[in-house]
Amino acid sequence: MSQSPDTLIQDVEGLAPKLRDAREMIARRIIGQEKVVDLSLIALLCGGHGLLVGVPGLAKTRLVETLGTVMGLNSNRIQFTPDLMPSDILGAEVLETGADGARAFKFIQGPIFCQLLMADEINRASPRTQSALLQAMQEKVVTIAGQERVLAAPFHVLATQNPIEQEGTYPLPEAQLDRFLLQIDVEYPTRDVERQIMLATTGVDDATAEPVFDTDSLLAAQTIIRRIPVGDAVIEAILDLVRAARPDEPEAHPMVKEAVSWGPGPRAAQSLMLAVRARALLNGRLAPTNEDVVALAEPVLKHRMALGFAARAEGKSLSDVITALVSDLSAQKAA
Repeated sequence: MSQSPDTLIQDVEGLAPKLRDAREMIARRIIGQEKVVDLSLIALLCGGHGLLVGVPGLAKTRLVETLGTVMGLNSNRIQFTPDLMPSDILGAEVLETGADGARAFKFIQGPIFCQLLMADEINRASPRTQSALLQAMQEKVVTIAGQERVLAAPFHVLATQNPIEQEGTYPLPEAQLDRFLLQIDVEYPTRDVERQIMLATTGVDDATAEPVFDTDSLLAAQTIIRRIPVGDAVIEAILDLVRAARPDEPEAHPMVKEAVSWGPGPRAAQSLMLAVRARALLNGRLAPTNEDVVALAEPVLKHRMALGFAARAEGKSLSDVITALVSDLSAQKAA
């Protein structure tokens, strides 16, 4: 693909209508969750993974199913439970006997061999089973019986997690959380939106979605995202934000030093660098601005930070900390 600016502009202009159509198609089935839909699309456009966090009944599963259809992805779903084993995700080798009596091992693929994997209630599986996703999410390969097997391209994981039922769950380890590009908080709908949901989903007919993208066009879109230029001011804003969120850095924000036990690593800056490009494109712009950095600060940072015990006891939240970081960043850029 040509790297000339004129060609990039043409590619972006050609991609914009498809993104608009994808949003409209998703909106047929997902009512009033525009921010959640946009963040999910950003994760896919960046070639990354998303962690959807919300109480039951907020259409998280419906959203992932719809995204799979609209983005033209071959998708599988795994319901994570305490008795789920790694082989239930990855697959396993079985001993088969042929018609001639010869015996040989045959690999049976697990559901991870797809383009979009829905990991439903991911924190209900044991740490051993959760770890089966680590290599796949980072390297897009899995190692089974000493042999590396390449996953389909593109490969995405959209996982769901219930924030209120903690009995019988296993919190995701920091290494796995860091592999999610974004944490997408799914909140309760407004009264008007809930009315629309009631009317649209309790009748005889249910809205359907149709493909807008296919594998090739999504891979092309992911390449376009990486070609979009990012100005020095936005790069500095990303670095300022990420480094201020680390309690041990000289640039650490005072509230971070007081409340945060550990902060985001370099993968947070990489994720933010990609995500601001995708958000700019979704909003019809050819280059990201500081506004994109501010809007994506919480989805990128929240799952990559942890509050200290004292801060939790005082009722502080990571959202409060990130709001303070963003407010200071905005004030600095405005000065």
